[in-house]
Amino acid sequence: MTRRLVLCCIYYRVAAAHAVAARAAILAALDSLEERSGIVGRLFEGEHEPLLWMEVYDSVGDIEGLQTMLDHLLAASRFEAFLAPGSERRVERFVPQAR
Repeated sequence: MTRRLVLCCIYYRVAAAHAVAARAAILAALDSLEERSGIVGRLFEGEHEPLLWMEVYDSVGDIEGLQTMLDHLLAASRFEAFLAPGSERRVERFVPQAR
């Protein structure tokens, strides 16, 4: 069976008071992820909501491995403490539709 490549999007709201620290933590995690796995992640913010952030990982073959690695990297920086009250990192996975 061929493993399908997954587009992984993770979105959340960051607390304004922690935005600078959150940005430093997520960018460090993205750099470390790329060094360790070769997976390149990109960070976006909402066009009209700069505290709504989304990480995007294209063409991921081992999605569970990606999520485990990200969880480990972000736990080291206590990233959850930077999120807005009531927010959480929500993961959405997408695969190409058949033609």
